[in-house]
Amino acid sequence: MISGWETVWNGKTKSNIMFQIVRKQEMAMGTIIRFDIMAPKIAAKIKSGQFVIIRVNETGERIPLTVADKDSFAGIITIIFQVVGKTTALMRSLKEGDFIKDVVGPLGKPAEVENVGTVIMVGGGTGVAILHHVAKAFKEAGNYVIGIMGSRSKDMLILENEMTQICDELVITTDDGSYGQMGFVTDPLKKYLDERYDIKLVYAIGPIIMMKNVVNLTKKYTIPIMVSLNPIMIDGTGMCGGCRVKVDDQTMFCCVDGPDFDGYKVDFDELMKRNSLYLKDEKDSLLFSIR
Repeated sequence: MISGWETVWNGKTKSNIMFQIVRKQEMAMGTIIRFDIMAPKIAAKIKSGQFVIIRVNETGERIPLTVADKDSFAGIITIIFQVVGKTTALMRSLKEGDFIKDVVGPLGKPAEVENVGTVIMVGGGTGVAILHHVAKAFKEAGNYVIGIMGSRSKDMLILENEMTQICDELVITTDDGSYGQMGFVTDPLKKYLDERYDIKLVYAIGPIIMMKNVVNLTKKYTIPIMVSLNPIMIDGTGMCGGCRVKVDDQTMFCCVDGPDFDGYKVDFDELMKRNSLYLKDEKDSLLFSIR
């Protein structure tokens, strides 16, 4: 695990550098932001499904973000986040060339990637950022990858070009019908599950209610399904217990036992209640930060 300053050698002089933003891209109406961050040691070790915890400055809070991609050769990791509170609003204000105080990782267990045959990768909203890294790993492992991406509207869709390059087939849905198929990700998923008998695995990441609905649908076909969870998290090392989730009636910690779990065993109703605890505080902090 690497955090804080990375130590480098410049000739005979030892110097320290923080994590620099080498590229910034505003996506989806400026509310979803992509950072490419220089973090060579993390980029060399991190695997699909794992995450980092970021602290922007000395007084900042710690927030977990799953890595959307990496370039081990260039020493760069990619994170994609949506502006929902004070910290993400602060992050949006950063520019290319600015530095982030701490990037801690790799954290969590990597996604279990094997060559199983045909897999369906389902992503909703900013969950597509996480899906991208995992889908890439499944494709590199030799699988036939079917991608299903959903968003509220065309303006909120991200990583379409990147997913097109990875997936053998890609279906896009929007709630309002402004792009792709009108409806939810469960619509094309049901069609695939009805028509194909070679589906070996479904992997889902996105809003909790979306994952719950995907799991409930897939259960009817008795096909294995993995979900990537993103509950409230503080330290990311299993010490605080803030990211606890109920899996198969047992308490698990997403940061060390996950973030991937068997979708059939997750108590989504409890997860939704826990994740809604601080929604008002999040909105209030964002409102205060822009006054």
